Amino acid sequence: MNDIAIVCDSSASIPEAIRAELNIHLVPIYIHHGDKVWRDLIDIRQDEFYQWLPTLEKLPSTAYPGPDDFLKTYELLAAEGYKNIISIHITSKSSGTYQAAKLAGEMAEEKLGGLRVEAFDTLNVAMCHGWMVIEAARAAHRGTSVDEIICLLNRIVPTANMIQTADTLKYLHMGGRIGSAAHLMGSVLNIKPLIGMRDGVIVPLGREHSRKKVYKAMVNMVEETVGSGSKIKVAYLHAAAPDQIEIIRSMLEKRVKCVESLVAELSPALGVHSGPGTTGICYFPVSALENPL
Repeated sequence: MNDIAIVCDSSASIPEAIRAELNIHLVPIYIHHGDKVWRDLIDIRQDEFYQWLPTLEKLPSTAYPGPDDFLKTYELLAAEGYKNIISIHITSKSSGTYQAAKLAGEMAEEKLGGLRVEAFDTLNVAMCHGWMVIEAARAAHRGTSVDEIICLLNRIVPTANMIQTADTLKYLHMGGRIGSAAHLMGSVLNIKPLIGMRDGVIVPLGREHSRKKVYKAMVNMVEETVGSGSKIKVAYLHAAAPDQIEIIRSMLEKRVKCVESLVAELSPALGVHSGPGTTGICYFPVSALENPL
């Protein structure tokens, strides 16, 4: 039995089939609306959520899992025989999830003895975070040590990139998550903003006036970043917009060598801040997987 368990929070947006295949353990973010509370990807899933969201006058709020949520998960994994846990989480600059996981890890190590818990801050979100979880789980299944997996994650962090667009910035603005990209809130109704993440925070990357132009800009950014001859792994992201993903895929894969690609739908905990119609890509160069030693 592999004695390393991989844990992540639901914001990673990893497709359920991949989580099951790699035995990735999920701790959900909470979604609140009125007096109701849902566990992300457990009590509420993407299809029903994205139909419901546009009907609301007030957005649901999200709350990160607390130390008790993580501690329960770690205790269950220890009871199953795991001696090591790597808990991989959304950027600490927009969520307290990493801090809660770290505190719970310290509590679990003290309480249980013989258990090692490593909490990891990806400084990323969505499938940039998700790719790190997937690669960590694959490495664990290969018998890679905890320290080597942490080194692997540290190599991916600075190379992972998200480029995302939405039909509107309304949801980011209403949720207070738009940060330095606030100036993209324009009066032009058909503006298509481009946002990314740098050093763990959302940043503006530009804007266009049609989906075709914004997708072209996405592809140009990827090629400029990694070079046309480089190999990448890419996740095509969407929120209730699967038809748009094939358009982006056809454009990108003519320009850059994608050695692995997958389609992922944003978890409700993230989609509440971007809204239906969101599309994007999360990618990293395959060279980040190579051990320099």
